[in-house]
Amino acid sequence: MKSIDDIAAALQGYDPQALSVTQVGDFLAQLVQPISADESQDVYLFDALGRILAQDVISPISVPAHNNSAMDGFAFDATQLVADQPLTFRVVGTALAGKSWQGKVNAGECLKIMTGAILPDGLDTVVPQEFVQLSSEHDVTTITVPPNLVKPGDNRRLAGEDLMQGQPALQGGQPLTPAALGLVASLGLPDVRVHRRLRVAYFSTGDEVLSLGEAPREGAVYDSNRYTVFGLLTRMGCEVIDMGVVRDDPALLEAAFSRAAQEADAIITSGGVSVGEADFTKAMMKKLGDVAFWKIAMRPGRPMAVGRIGKSVLFGLPGNPVAVMVTFLAFVRPALLRMMGSSAQPVPLLRAKCLEPLRKKAGRTEYQRGVVNSAPDGTLQVRTTGNQGSGVLSSMVQGNGLIVLHHNQGNVAVGDEVDVMMFEGAI
Repeated sequence: MKSIDDIAAALQGYDPQALSVTQVGDFLAQLVQPISADESQDVYLFDALGRILAQDVISPISVPAHNNSAMDGFAFDATQLVADQPLTFRVVGTALAGKSWQGKVNAGECLKIMTGAILPDGLDTVVPQEFVQLSSEHDVTTITVPPNLVKPGDNRRLAGEDLMQGQPALQGGQPLTPAALGLVASLGLPDVRVHRRLRVAYFSTGDEVLSLGEAPREGAVYDSNRYTVFGLLTRMGCEVIDMGVVRDDPALLEAAFSRAAQEADAIITSGGVSVGEADFTKAMMKKLGDVAFWKIAMRPGRPMAVGRIGKSVLFGLPGNPVAVMVTFLAFVRPALLRMMGSSAQPVPLLRAKCLEPLRKKAGRTEYQRGVVNSAPDGTLQVRTTGNQGSGVLSSMVQGNGLIVLHHNQGNVAVGDEVDVMMFEGAI
């Protein structure tokens, strides 16, 4: 396990008083490690949504198990096709899904077949029923296939074309999405082995922070951060340990950090890491752990603390509500996903045309709350939600993404393309 100093020494240009967003990401990639696979568990599929696979899922069967029809139609041997000529076949039976048709189809014959039905040996092509001319005479049904309508192998699903027996169907580290649950079920598997849930303890700090139910008082604010962080962590599938609001009291802070370090894989706090604030929180972090205090070249969310207390990774976030959410999305969420054992790649940034001018100084990364929609020509466009103050939590509700203005980027003119980090799935 590398110390904070070890990681810092290996990071080119490391300056805790002026870290770029990229440097923060590089640092956290070295700080956090996946939880042990020794603690993985088997869970039923209905309980597996959002969990992270602890090992590959090996397909016990081929899917589909047999060559089968992709259409309702008529199956025949395509060696009989002749370019530019219609073909007439005698229908000798009907193959239904879920049953193996017993019989033989000779030259000049075909088989009526339903979607999903097994293709008997020797039949490799299906013509859709709506494309043929059907006729019956003396209890004999024939079809005529127009010329050049189908090619050999049309409308046929090959055995194992989706999944092949003995091959990985899903890779360890993948999150179990709704589609992944269906894929596992298609293999006949009732459960999967997943990493245990990551345990994350969270508390807010500050004498000015009110818990819900307390009477308002001058200069105090109700604690919104606990609820946004709870939502963000729950969306990720973490086990959240809510520790409430901890006052600016050394004994209370020491007890909170000590308990969190015993119970959780990661600790998240908000407040108490900015310059000029009461230093009880920072002092206790230093006393109990190996912690770095940063000033990040970003807006919002400049102050941040990271490190370890015991075996727990610590993320000390700023106190302003929007800054908490932005630093969580930019830094904490990717780090926690790594700890969870997830191999998922970051969601790609989208490009959108900006509908208004944006002022931006080079030398820091800015995250502005934006509303993204589609222009009449189908391209994406974005506007801000208005006031970009770090305490304007309503902007995170009104917006559906963050406009990401990168470190070296300057002012943005109307019509310029900008990067957008979408909220969907994260918040």
